[in-house]
Amino acid sequence: MKRTVAEINQKIKDGDVVVMTAEEVIPFVQSEGLERAAKEVDVVTTGTFGAMCSSGAFLNFGHSEPPIRMQKVTLNDVPAYSGIAAVDAYIGATELKEDDHAEYGGAHVIEDLISGRPVRLKARSSGSDCYPRKDIDTYVSLNSINQAYLFNPRNGYQNYGAGTNSSERTLFTYMGKLLPNYGNITYSSAGQLSPLLNDPTLRTVGIGTRIFLGGGTGYVAWEGTQFKTNVETQSDVPMGGARTLATIGDLRGMSSDFIRALRFPGYGVSLAVGVGLPIPILDENVLKATTISDDQIFAPIIDYSVQSRNRKPIKHASYAELRSGKIELFGKEIRTSSLSSYLKAKQIAETLAQRIENGEFTLTEPVAPLPRERGMGTLEVRSKEEAI
Repeated sequence: MKRTVAEINQKIKDGDVVVMTAEEVIPFVQSEGLERAAKEVDVVTTGTFGAMCSSGAFLNFGHSEPPIRMQKVTLNDVPAYSGIAAVDAYIGATELKEDDHAEYGGAHVIEDLISGRPVRLKARSSGSDCYPRKDIDTYVSLNSINQAYLFNPRNGYQNYGAGTNSSERTLFTYMGKLLPNYGNITYSSAGQLSPLLNDPTLRTVGIGTRIFLGGGTGYVAWEGTQFKTNVETQSDVPMGGARTLATIGDLRGMSSDFIRALRFPGYGVSLAVGVGLPIPILDENVLKATTISDDQIFAPIIDYSVQSRNRKPIKHASYAELRSGKIELFGKEIRTSSLSSYLKAKQIAETLAQRIENGEFTLTEPVAPLPRERGMGTLEVRSKEEAI
């Protein structure tokens, strides 16, 4: 059985497309068999909702009277990068408010904008003949600014490590609060619903793929930062962090239901981003990949008290084990908890499925593939001569 994206889009247009979520398709294939199910199902939808620190938004404020070339910009006292053009800025999700209390940051600014709340814009400049104004203090909103779009360099990690802590003190990390003496284990993945785990070799995903992003429509813009393929796999499924996506989408149309600011006490701020990927069922092999279940996906458990990039996994645990609420480690039961929301991931997959069924969302073919092979380098202390 083979079908094309164009054929699926015609079925969407005709109103007779068959869509299932990655959770629903597992028992369906078990019941009907792969060959028959592949003839029935046209699209499988996925979803994930969790902290994606490598996120941010490009904003264009428009020109003031007289005009200003913004050199130092803050939004609600959170610094934004303005070395782009006169009135463009990029606000990073993890940038912190200037008072440095680590409770409000760029993620909150993005959520405020999406929610329709006013944001205080302050900008300074040295002034020039063509941009004479030297400062401005005003309020902006999503209604008043021009372009406003997420551009997230790294979203949708294909699997990720779980965190624990063997030391005698509590650790405050991007994996949350890790209690001493292996007091808990935290993890962050939608497992069997996670987008890139359902297409592990990226057969259907590439540059230009249309996705659900933050409640609206987005696109895959490029490979994500830290994209790598040289990881241990089991049945093509990575057993740790591997491929990632750079994503882009208009803030207008997004919702704070699927874009939320997060604060990690003792660490900082991040942005929870909802991402949903529709997988066109082009053949039986594509469908088979979407039937992966939590008991078949394994995450490495990492000791975050080891302060090295070369931390070795203590063991691998399946997402079925992680979701059970406890794991045995060194002969004792350790509590587990998720930093991502499976409930939200399921809602994203269901919402995307409904939009496809209603003809509101069609599929796109990638205009270029993402890398089939990619390693990831490291940062070393080098001399100028060594850096060449």
